[in-house]
Amino acid sequence: MTQTAELRQATGHQYTRILGLGAYRGEHRVTNDDIAGPIDSSDEWIRQRTGIITRARAAEDINIIDMGTIAAKEAIAAAGIEPAQVGAVILATITNVVQTPAAATRVCDAIGATPAAAYDISAGCAGYCYGITQADALIRSGVAEYVLVIGAEKLSDVIDPTDRSISFLLGDGAGAALIGPADEPGISESVIGSDGAKWDAVSMNHELQEYRRGETEWPTLRQDGRAVFRWAVWEMAKAAREVLDRAGIEASDLAAFIPHQANMRIIDEFANQLGLPESVVIARDIAETGNTSAASIPLATHRLLQENPELSGGLALQIGFGAGLAYAAQVVRLP
Repeated sequence: MTQTAELRQATGHQYTRILGLGAYRGEHRVTNDDIAGPIDSSDEWIRQRTGIITRARAAEDINIIDMGTIAAKEAIAAAGIEPAQVGAVILATITNVVQTPAAATRVCDAIGATPAAAYDISAGCAGYCYGITQADALIRSGVAEYVLVIGAEKLSDVIDPTDRSISFLLGDGAGAALIGPADEPGISESVIGSDGAKWDAVSMNHELQEYRRGETEWPTLRQDGRAVFRWAVWEMAKAAREVLDRAGIEASDLAAFIPHQANMRIIDEFANQLGLPESVVIARDIAETGNTSAASIPLATHRLLQENPELSGGLALQIGFGAGLAYAAQVVRLP
């Protein structure tokens, strides 16, 4: 009889938390008046529909690798560790400059974290929360000691300025979080999922092969605003309640609510559905930054802590939702 060798399995830390944050916002402030003409709209209509006053957009020579690197370096410095200690870099984006290699590998090299594992996530606006879920698992399984999660988007590259469905919402930016071991729970169990039957509610208007064959213009983003609003408000409110239940807390235990910055009307209705008490501070970064997809939650968290430092150490419910339709949420302890 053949004797089976004993197989070793990695074990890691029991708890994790966010140790530091970093951010990069596009250097150009684009007002509603700047973009209203091509969509036959106005500053008043855009503000009423979205809550956006300005959106941040990057210069032509700036890409997501540049933006992600800046945000990553700030997060590492805030966490007080060396880049060489990072065991994995996870970058959420839908706007990589190439199909392959992953943007994460180039950011990993730029920050001096080689030979850390590095890969991208394509989960739209839910990508950052997907990344937090994976970072928590990598550390607790013993694969990595510290994990860098980045959301980086240059959405101005994939919009049609004449499109009235989504183009006026979108901005450029990157946010990063350094996740590491903790003495007590700092990231709750996640609720994570998708509804692929509604994939075309937020999607590109053409396939790349159609463009390659010369049948279409460069593919750009489109959305069914009504479908997204209904899904986000009703279905995502259910997911948020489930996260609170799994985390073993009540809404009143939260210090902050940090949803994906999709639209101010969605954020307000979301908060109403959850019955959040007035003590819970709600992130509203969309007013000045716009919707930055995978970057929106870390950017909103970064701004929230800058403006409300007393929230440090408190609990925040964060939930990302969008193209796919993919979603992910968890309760985190703020750095």
